[in-house]
Amino acid sequence: MLKTELRKLYKQKRNALKPLEKEKLQKNIYKQIFELKTNDIRTVHLFLSMRKFNEIDTKPIINYFTEKGKRIIVSRCNFNTNSLTHFYLEENTKLHLNKFGVPEPVDAEEAHVKDIDLVFVPLLISDEQNYRVGYGKGFYDRFLSECRKDTQTIGLNFFSPIERIEDVHEFDIALDLVIYPK
Repeated sequence: MLKTELRKLYKQKRNALKPLEKEKLQKNIYKQIFELKTNDIRTVHLFLSMRKFNEIDTKPIINYFTEKGKRIIVSRCNFNTNSLTHFYLEENTKLHLNKFGVPEPVDAEEAHVKDIDLVFVPLLISDEQNYRVGYGKGFYDRFLSECRKDTQTIGLNFFSPIERIEDVHEFDIALDLVIYPK
């Protein structure tokens, strides 16, 4: 299938998840994340969940890595350039919802993309080669292309990968790993 078809289908599937089903799937995902070897990781980039899009709740992941002494980095969107600017998420960091409902940091310390050791990436669906379908603006592909070569990239998804996304192009970046309920 093509990305546009997959985007529509998996938005519908995600929105159809019942609260108890979603909670069960998330617990399975969290368990896998909490078993990752992260001793060499100092900074973790996470997306802040958009409730209106029924995304995986990243708050437990943020809490877990904060308790392990990792610095958390989150982003602010620039919709003119479809790019992200990164900021440290501290206990007192204020968040506001942008015009699309994305929580973003306000008055936070800016982080440099080259300082990021691990990135958790949102997605709607991925394929067996770890390519992903997101919301279609290219924010994360641009961001991941700026990361260090040794930065780990992990997608989080409620659904098992499909065999193949038909219209992967040269600017798409395969993730190192995709975590989904097993």
